[in-house]
Amino acid sequence: MAHPLLTPEIELRAINTLRMLSVDIVQKANSGHPGTPMGFAAPVFVLWRDYLRINPRNPDWAARDRFVLSGGHASALLYSLLHLTGFGLTLEDLKSFRQWGSLTPGHPEYHHTRGIETTTGPLGQGFANAVGMALALRHLATTFNRPGMALLNPRVFVTCGDGDMMEGVANEAASFAGHQGLSNLICLYDRNHISIDGSTDLAFTEDVPARFRALGWAVREVSDGNSTSAIRDALDWATDPEKALPNEKDKPKMIAIRTHIGYGSPTYQDTAHVHGSPLGAEEVKKTREHLGWPPSPDFFIPDEVRPVFAEIGKKGAELEAAWNETFARYRASFPKEADLFESAVINGNHASGLAGRLTPFAPTDKPMATRQAFGTVLQEASRMQPLLFGGSADLAPSNNTLIKGETDCQIATPGGRNLHFGVREHAMGGIMNGMALTRVRPYGGTFLVFSDYMKGAMRLSALMGLPVLYVLTHDSIGLGEDGPTHQPVEHLTSLRALPNMAVMRPADANETLAAMDWITEQDSMPVSLILSRQALPILDVPFERVLSGVRRGGYILREASKEPVVTLMGTGSEVSLLWKLQDELERRSVPTRLVSLPCTTLFDRQDKGYRDSVLGGTALRLFAEAGSTLSAWRYVGSKGIAVGLDHFGASAPYERLMEEFGFSVPKIMARIKECWPELAL
Repeated sequence: MAHPLLTPEIELRAINTLRMLSVDIVQKANSGHPGTPMGFAAPVFVLWRDYLRINPRNPDWAARDRFVLSGGHASALLYSLLHLTGFGLTLEDLKSFRQWGSLTPGHPEYHHTRGIETTTGPLGQGFANAVGMALALRHLATTFNRPGMALLNPRVFVTCGDGDMMEGVANEAASFAGHQGLSNLICLYDRNHISIDGSTDLAFTEDVPARFRALGWAVREVSDGNSTSAIRDALDWATDPEKALPNEKDKPKMIAIRTHIGYGSPTYQDTAHVHGSPLGAEEVKKTREHLGWPPSPDFFIPDEVRPVFAEIGKKGAELEAAWNETFARYRASFPKEADLFESAVINGNHASGLAGRLTPFAPTDKPMATRQAFGTVLQEASRMQPLLFGGSADLAPSNNTLIKGETDCQIATPGGRNLHFGVREHAMGGIMNGMALTRVRPYGGTFLVFSDYMKGAMRLSALMGLPVLYVLTHDSIGLGEDGPTHQPVEHLTSLRALPNMAVMRPADANETLAAMDWITEQDSMPVSLILSRQALPILDVPFERVLSGVRRGGYILREASKEPVVTLMGTGSEVSLLWKLQDELERRSVPTRLVSLPCTTLFDRQDKGYRDSVLGGTALRLFAEAGSTLSAWRYVGSKGIAVGLDHFGASAPYERLMEEFGFSVPKIMARIKECWPELAL
């Protein structure tokens, strides 16, 4: 309930402070979205003041609640809260909204501004992140809590608007959350009935609360978004299990709140204009008068409201101090668990050295698909990192993503490590981002061709630098009979174009092991691990060379018999083909170097000296990859040959497809003879 010193008059002044700060922030920048901050200020104020457990002095306190502003365009409201509650944003920062180098960019950015839990802006993504946070925090609580010593009991609060509710990714994530029974997830839905085009009736007339009930959520509706008593009643219901009905206790909660966009603006309230445009000087003046606000100065904060917001930080510091005492008792009783919690959950450090725990695969072993090798290596990785868990989008047997001997993560077994995301690729990506933000290590699998469905989430993984592992199997026409609908062509190029996304396509089982060794160690970027369906031979190369080479993204796999004349380069399944081609060229007295480029992302980050030493000074370079040739030209030079696939595939056994589309030694030799007559083959 409200703090006893918070009178209705002071409460309204505090809410109007949030409204008018947001208006001034946007007006000063002459850019931004004032409408939602004005209309949704009351619900957010009540949430932060009376329910949200945070400590502005330590924004990363492990036991805090999470607040996600899914509609990131309303960032002015969040920045106002961060300033008033003591997260370190100054008035000058608010006045620098959307300006170069400021701490207040147009949409909230994780790692950029203290107190921002996730990067939001693309609608629906923040909602999916919140689902992932709730899932991972429940998993962590199950893993670490002990009777009488609960380290974690955090809730995840996410605010969403009509636009979020229109996005498919939000519906996917909501369906998953309902199935999982994420009772620690609470959505505050801002129903203002306005979008950029105008009234939501233009395109969106469904009954959202009814949809969420059908998805397994418990829902309450608040008819007046300015009634703080009604909002408190709803939040009491959502946060207190004793106030929920028996059939609501194990469900995520939605509070659907009818609000008025641009509340307080005499001219623009309830119009699309106020969604994404400054009010303008004259309308700001009218709004101040309408809300009983002083005509000047701008960025005015009444003295009587500062203690109201300061109380949030004071309560948070007291909560963390009490938690620290609990953790000290926990450490005395459970030192091993406390060490893991401190290392992984508090500091984000996870065990590394995977390659040293496994025996490399031998060239005498049977050929093995790299997806199969991943499944084998995953088992040891999961033992090394207890907080590594994940699954796939209904493709676990194909992606080899199951951890053997572990239970499924379900409502009755929240500590399980095998996740079933269902056929929800986009939500899977957004959920994994939220999981990673709690410092667990998530992975999720699907076919490479379906990475298109979760590209928005993958882009945000890269933007935030989250160590999310995307396991993308069936990487080429090598999947065979499923045909061109399932055969990726442009996908490697598309993923490589993402800044800060490591795209790794190992050539065999040992490169897969080396890739996982690096993946489980690093924590600054997401990885797209591209794996084959078809079996590949294990190449006869010293594992030390593979291990160091994969970490650098490219290396000399096998050197020429003497000074090379030709350099062959490739990734994935085509490397073993190039191995045979190298043998054929050497047999014809053409000294040939073979280079594996399992991760061009990492290779391109190496210094020029190393890159030149690998690619060599030969003018005759050939790059082979069963996908778009756009990735090849930066490496092969003006006289180079790119062997690839710049058209769709076909349905047939993969051996026939490879032959028909030019991935055979004879056909590549024919191209070499045509393009490089100087070799006199």
